[in-house]
Amino acid sequence: MQKNESVTSLVSAFCRAYHSQYDTPKIFEDYIAKELITENEFLDIKKNMIQGIQFFNKEIAERFKNNPDEILKWITQVQLSPTPLARAAFCESVLLNEIELGVKQYVILGAGMDTFPFRYPELKNSLNVYEIDHPITQDSKKNRIADAHMEIPNNLHFVPMDFTKEFTKDALVKEGFKGEKTVVSLLGVTYYLAKKEIKDLIENFFDQLPSGSSIIFDYADENLFHDSGLSNRVKNTVAMAAIGGEPMKSCFSYAEMESLLESVGLLIYEHLTPVEIDARYFRNREDYLSAFETIHYIHAVKK
Repeated sequence: MQKNESVTSLVSAFCRAYHSQYDTPKIFEDYIAKELITENEFLDIKKNMIQGIQFFNKEIAERFKNNPDEILKWITQVQLSPTPLARAAFCESVLLNEIELGVKQYVILGAGMDTFPFRYPELKNSLNVYEIDHPITQDSKKNRIADAHMEIPNNLHFVPMDFTKEFTKDALVKEGFKGEKTVVSLLGVTYYLAKKEIKDLIENFFDQLPSGSSIIFDYADENLFHDSGLSNRVKNTVAMAAIGGEPMKSCFSYAEMESLLESVGLLIYEHLTPVEIDARYFRNREDYLSAFETIHYIHAVKK
């Protein structure tokens, strides 16, 4: 059971805030993220990352030992930011296209410090957004919104639930959720669930949703536990998850993922490999940012 606020959600918000303030060109512009992190938290995360450079890369630690800002840039751009930034960009591009096609409901599973409804106030009368997350993380987010003197949009509905343990639509329905065409996002979650848990979650969610409803998510391929990646970043990620008490549990071949989705009535509409992600979101950069070697993105649609 989660007893404290999700560290993952805070670090992800830090990455988006850092990218918004310091990186050019932008992969994903989340100018709201910095409002949900206090100045002290930002400085603490920054300090911890710089102090941890020996874990990530001893050569970089030595090369930039007198340049902490460059160390932070390296850790953020190589290790932390690539997947959160690119998967958010992919997700929102798909979502905005689906909205053009008439979708009026968006469910964010594991919302963390997501800021979508705050960045798209023009959708407040046409799209209902339902954020599902652990009660502790959700309560913290509400407090952060209040501390930032931000107003919660009328179309944003908080649904406290540990959906990784037990998912039920009842709480969603109480917030006004309807059985109509819906887009669901599940970002940064599948690695931490067993394969059966992923299947059950998607199956339970889409059981009563109409044809044309879809899900956007990222997953790790079959090389997750074998590929070290650039500067050992894949290996580091797996190790950090285990140390943090949230070990990574699942990875898939494309055929496995296709079979899982088909078994619950979904077909893959778009699939991006790491090479394709790199070409779409990281091309022509002059910094450290590049696509993670083992992470794929999928948009799957109910038949």
